[in-house]
Amino acid sequence: MTAIDPTAHLTDEQIEDLGRELDAIRDEVIASRGEKDAAYIRKVISVQRKLELTSRGILLFSLFPPAWLIGTAGLSVAKILENMEIGHNVLHGQWDWMRDPKIHSTTWEWDHVSPADQWKHSHNELHHTYTNVIGKDNDLGYGIMRVDEDQRWHPMHLGQPLWNFINACFFEYGIAAYDLELGKNLRTKKRRKDPEFRARARAVGRKIRRQVLKDYVVHPLLSGPSFLTTLAATFTANLVRNLWSHSVIMCGHFPEGVAVFERRSIKGETRGQWYLRQMMGSANISGSKVMHIMTGNLSHQIEHHLFPDLPSNRYAEVAVKVKALFEKYELEYVSGSLPKQVFSAWHKVFRLSLPNRKPKVKAPAREKELVAA
Repeated sequence: MTAIDPTAHLTDEQIEDLGRELDAIRDEVIASRGEKDAAYIRKVISVQRKLELTSRGILLFSLFPPAWLIGTAGLSVAKILENMEIGHNVLHGQWDWMRDPKIHSTTWEWDHVSPADQWKHSHNELHHTYTNVIGKDNDLGYGIMRVDEDQRWHPMHLGQPLWNFINACFFEYGIAAYDLELGKNLRTKKRRKDPEFRARARAVGRKIRRQVLKDYVVHPLLSGPSFLTTLAATFTANLVRNLWSHSVIMCGHFPEGVAVFERRSIKGETRGQWYLRQMMGSANISGSKVMHIMTGNLSHQIEHHLFPDLPSNRYAEVAVKVKALFEKYELEYVSGSLPKQVFSAWHKVFRLSLPNRKPKVKAPAREKELVAA
């Protein structure tokens, strides 16, 4: 493996110029937000709720295979829409400018076992501040994987493809676990007894109980004779949602060609350098408008990392301008189809589960991108 710096050709002045151009793109969207954007999110919420209600109604008759298949498919799509295009983006504050208390980051609670306030801290405040910084960004490998050749290899890493697959199947629980930073907080008796940690753990426990009660007790019971088939349908829908959201997020952060960063590289980081890190530490997924909506527009992960609080329906138009800046400053815009990006991300998971093939050249302090020799 060889480490190179894909931004070495940029001067400090160019990086700050880049930052100012990106600020201008953001300001333009902020100034033009309006009724069309508000109508978009209200329509998505309406469609999602009607789809979920209809699907659960169909599952009342899930003893019949066609009803089970249609109801399960509909519920899977509804859960994906709720988590990705609605919950994730509402909790980012993308729609707070509407001043609608029903669609606001301070009031929204999503269909997820991780409480909204805890997720906002670990995701909005930590992940988006320290994108792809090893040891600072928990989204990078979810705390269970080796994500860079510079990390010391241990035989336990041989199992990381399996850990990653299990995490994908139960992804919402994995997110709740790293929101709680379980690995760190369960390590010592002092941390385990910390009042703040215990309070947060109880909050997660309460949210899990509500989710389990709703999905695996109340709704199946309402199906009467179809209890077991509705139970199986709900489990399947949650599994599909977890596998989908895990795949989308892996594609945005982990394919080959995406940079990772050392802690020392962000010391004294300027606005322009922060922007540059988002550009180099993210990847996009190409596809249709429907696919973009189903990913919560995280198929535009580069644009989302640059502007996490812009309305998600505006990322497609922003992407055209952002890609032009990549070309202007001679940077690689990492993008590909969903199958290509999923394969690339999993290839890296398997590759880094093994020891390094040969000594690696040290990367520059500012950032590094790992590419095949």
